[in-house]
Amino acid sequence: MNIGIIGYGKMGRMIESMAGPEMAVKAIFDQRPVFADDAATRERVADVDVLIDFSVPDTAVAHIETACALGVNLVMGTTGWLDQLDAVSQRVEAHGIALVYASNFSLGVNLFYRVISQAAQLYSRFEAYDVFLHEAHHRFKLDAPSGTALTMKALLETAYGERPIDTACTRAGHIPGTHRIGFDSAADTIELVHTARSREGFARGALLAAQWVHNKKGCFAFDNVLDEILKQK
Repeated sequence: MNIGIIGYGKMGRMIESMAGPEMAVKAIFDQRPVFADDAATRERVADVDVLIDFSVPDTAVAHIETACALGVNLVMGTTGWLDQLDAVSQRVEAHGIALVYASNFSLGVNLFYRVISQAAQLYSRFEAYDVFLHEAHHRFKLDAPSGTALTMKALLETAYGERPIDTACTRAGHIPGTHRIGFDSAADTIELVHTARSREGFARGALLAAQWVHNKKGCFAFDNVLDEILKQK
């Protein structure tokens, strides 16, 4: 299986280093955005089965359009564009390619989503428990709240409805990523915390998604990938 990488920053380099012998990296694009009407681009992706994008939010939709025009499946690790998901899904399906997207491709985070959802369903039944969310990332991260935090907030809102969910963000230093969910009452506090030690988990999840989406068509959340994996366990 051959992959191409769009965005050759820390994540792009991590993906390249972890691809392994079963995934040959055939193309790396560091310039942004990448356009399908460029002859050199078409030549470089001729043997690529799946593109993996970890670039910047303002190029994400353009790169999805590029993948559509090239007829190449795409794993989109860049966040900040999900408000356009409906239009993107229509484009992807019309062009007969496949897209896997996520606010976070870490396997640990995606399992954490399910823990959060179950916990929220329990604690939201009791008026005594308020819920809060705090996330912290390095100072270079462009979006705040992060896509991961917004996904977690949506899961909490499903359980808590109209009840307020206090959300706070920190951007400082070189923090890889920490997300904390708290359920607080006068009697006690319960906290669920996910702390990323490195970017390895994100890269591993993206490569897992690339393997899964090969030869598929349609628009998929990483949750669909995880569902299938869990059925096999």
